[in-house]
Amino acid sequence: MAANNSLTASQISPASPLFLREDEIRRGIEMLYFGYSALTRSIDETLLAQGLGRAHHRALYFISRQPDLTVKDLLRLLAITKQSLGRVLNDLVDGGYIETRQGTNDRRQKLLRLSPQGAALEAELFRALREKMASAYAQAGQGSVTGFWRVLEGLIPDQDKSMVLGLRNR
Repeated sequence: MAANNSLTASQISPASPLFLREDEIRRGIEMLYFGYSALTRSIDETLLAQGLGRAHHRALYFISRQPDLTVKDLLRLLAITKQSLGRVLNDLVDGGYIETRQGTNDRRQKLLRLSPQGAALEAELFRALREKMASAYAQAGQGSVTGFWRVLEGLIPDQDKSMVLGLRNR
């Protein structure tokens, strides 16, 4: 009989009152790492089938959240180099996933939006992520979800908080 190595809510002990000790901080970092790894692995196969990777997904995600997003704003959201983003955008344009057009006020601006094919792929990827997140949220309960959001918000540098708030307000 195989041992069940999965963690359940009842197996996860509550944070110590000394939650700022090194062991507790390391535990949080490890949980964040493994949780995020599992979440992103849930879409890797779909991306691979399209010849895409996680950087492509992040671009699709943020372009879907903000149609007509500028390349400059996408660079800021993703915090990657212009060269790296250029490769990702070229792949997405060549694959028919995103469309570009000139800015209305500044013709040098490049505005990005999902094509119908890109919107369909992003929706498929989001469904997989939503299932994982909804399940984890349901297990944790509303209070824990709010606490989780507060911890993550605490990790975001002050200068980036307006950018995150802008996504939430769309």
